Amino acid sequence: MRDPYQILGVARSASEADIKKAYRRRAKDLHPDRNQDDPKAQDRFAELNGAYEILGDEAKRKQFDRGEIDGEGKPKFSGFEGMGAGRGGRAGGFEFNFGQGGHPFGTGGGAGAGFDPSDIFGSLFGDAARRAGKARPEAQKPPEQSFTLEVTLAQAVAGATRRVRLPGGREVEVTIPEGVADGKVMRLRGLGQTDPFSGQTGDVLMTIKVKPDPRFTVDGDDLRTRVPVSLARAVLGGPVHVPTLTGAVEMTIPPLTGTTRSFRLRGKGIKGEGEKPGDLFVSIDIEMPEHDAELTALMKARAE
Repeated sequence: MRDPYQILGVARSASEADIKKAYRRRAKDLHPDRNQDDPKAQDRFAELNGAYEILGDEAKRKQFDRGEIDGEGKPKFSGFEGMGAGRGGRAGGFEFNFGQGGHPFGTGGGAGAGFDPSDIFGSLFGDAARRAGKARPEAQKPPEQSFTLEVTLAQAVAGATRRVRLPGGREVEVTIPEGVADGKVMRLRGLGQTDPFSGQTGDVLMTIKVKPDPRFTVDGDDLRTRVPVSLARAVLGGPVHVPTLTGAVEMTIPPLTGTTRSFRLRGKGIKGEGEKPGDLFVSIDIEMPEHDAELTALMKARAE
């Protein structure tokens, strides 16, 4: 009878997590579906399940460590050593009345006649025997795992490749499609947990979260931005630099441009998945100088 610690390949001081990890690893290696040419595969797999049934249960593990049950989960009785004490002897907490023939269960005549010893031993050991012969568990696809990936507005619009860490700790590269929307859920097939019995792998659900860009206000597929412009440039007109998701561009404003006027840059907005891109609407913020005596004098003269 093998020690369940030896069957799982762990030390007696192993943690619950270590035991579970060892079981999953060995169950995957010993599963009969992976060892169809080995006639003893089923027996070894049943032995592994029996060992985990003891060590994977905190109460049973303590019973085994204290010597109350053996490696198959059967109770140990030291009291049977006193069965030869004589008639009416008491052993291990049980009192036995010997019938004819000296059999402890009265196989001869008397009050013990017709008594079936399996009534006792069947109740003590029947459950362990049934566990040893139970069918192997049915393989199931592991449950889905999920996580959230934050991307910049530029990455969401133009697409990108990112290296991410999955919930299980594995690092992979994922492709963010062009025009992905905030809240989009992407399924990463076969990158989740692995079932130890069948080797099947589950999926990972990745939710896209688009981080706000301080330069832009999102308005559907359109973007809006404000560009600082000097007073002289607003009065005289001329080129100004405008930020876009793909880099700064130059735009010319006409003379006497005020803050209430906006300009449209077509195709510089957000492109949805498979859709035509929106536009970028630009407004200006006129920057006033802190000190300008000449400008102040001119404004006073105009006011008079």
